[in-house]
Amino acid sequence: MTATSMRVRLAALPLAFAALSLSPALAADEATMTNPGDIKWGDAPPNLPKGAKIAVLHGDPGKPGAFVMRLKTPAGYKIPPHTHTQTENLTVLSGALYLGMSEKADPAAAHPLKAGAFHYLPGKTAHFAFTKAPTVVQVHGEGPFDINYLNPADDPAKAPSK
Repeated sequence: MTATSMRVRLAALPLAFAALSLSPALAADEATMTNPGDIKWGDAPPNLPKGAKIAVLHGDPGKPGAFVMRLKTPAGYKIPPHTHTQTENLTVLSGALYLGMSEKADPAAAHPLKAGAFHYLPGKTAHFAFTKAPTVVQVHGEGPFDINYLNPADDPAKAPSK
């Protein structure tokens, strides 16, 4: 992947998150309280496989600074091997997330993280994930949040439009 294509992909990510940041309560310097019924879900950014929904609860994942977001996935959802530049903190809220710490997606090597589980992942660590049932995870960390597929062909943002 060239440096230019990486910059273009990362530049598009804040725009995708900005569309999800519809609530004035997302300001990083304000206290927030969000009940489940107040969460505004939107389609996941184009660099995640189709079918997932995202809700930004605090901050802006596309910019430097603290953020909290949730990812809601359908059964059978798969995220191919990838890395994140920054550290990722993940808590499974419902369902189960199967996580493999590898540069290759080998379902047999994945560990199930059930509701209530926590996962800390240092930046630049290769991993993949999938679900068998609908699952909701909460991700928090320092932005900007990115996803860098090990195989550029796995990036859904680069897939031909249908």
